[in-house]
Amino acid sequence: MTSYRISQLAERSGVPATTLRFYEDAGLLPADRTPAGYRVYGQDAVERLAFISSAKLLGLTLEEIRELLDVREEGVCAPVRARLLPLVAERITETGARITELRAFAARLAAARAELSGPAPEGACGPDCGCTTDPGLATSLSQDQPWRDVPVACTLGGSELDERTGQWRQLVSQADRREEIPDGIRLVFPAGADLAGEIATLAAAEQGCCAFFDFSLRLTPSALHLEVRAPESAAKVLADLFGATA
Repeated sequence: MTSYRISQLAERSGVPATTLRFYEDAGLLPADRTPAGYRVYGQDAVERLAFISSAKLLGLTLEEIRELLDVREEGVCAPVRARLLPLVAERITETGARITELRAFAARLAAARAELSGPAPEGACGPDCGCTTDPGLATSLSQDQPWRDVPVACTLGGSELDERTGQWRQLVSQADRREEIPDGIRLVFPAGADLAGEIATLAAAEQGCCAFFDFSLRLTPSALHLEVRAPESAAKVLADLFGATA
C-alpha cells in the first residue's frame, strides 16, 4: 500500500507541509507515526486533501469541513451531497450580499472622484467643495470578526500564489506610509492614486483563498486608508504580503 512522508505528500498534493501539520492538529487529516516519530500518510490522504481544498474554495468553515469529512467517511456520496448543498446555498447568499456591498462602495468612490475632478471653488474648503465626504463612505469589508476563527491556511499554490503575492507587493509599493495597528497594519495611499477599486477587488479575492484576513477601506479628503488584520498565528503571512512586523 502506498504511503507518504509529509514532504512527499506536500509535493504530491501541492499543499505546504505547514498546512498539512495544521490540518492534522485541526482534526482534518489524520496521520500515523513511524517508530521514529515521523508522520506517515496513506493514499486516502491525497483524496482527502483534494476534498478539503475543494471545500475551502467554496468558502466553508473549518467546522463545516470537519463535519463533511465525518459524513464522507461513511463511504456514501448521497449524504455528503445532501449536507453540502445547503452550505453552498448559504455561501451564494453571503457572496451576493458582499458583491452588493462592494458595488455600492465602488459607486460612492466613483461619485466622490467625479466631484473632486471638477473645478475647485475659490477660497477655503466648504460644505459643497467635495473634499469632505459622507462619513458613511468609511466601509469595512468585514463587519464582524469571523476571521479570528478561520484556519490560517491558503488555498492557492504554485504560480497562483506567486502571482497574488506579486499583485499585493506591487500595490503596497505605492503606499505613502505604513502604520502598525492592533492585529495588523494600515497602509496610507495618496487620495489621487485612484486605487480604491483595485484594492477592493484584490481584497475580495484574497478573502476567497485566505479568509483569516480582515480588510477595511476608508477614504478621506487627503488619503485612502487600507487596514489589514489577521490572527497572531498569521503574522508571518501578514509581513510577507504587507510589510508588517512579524
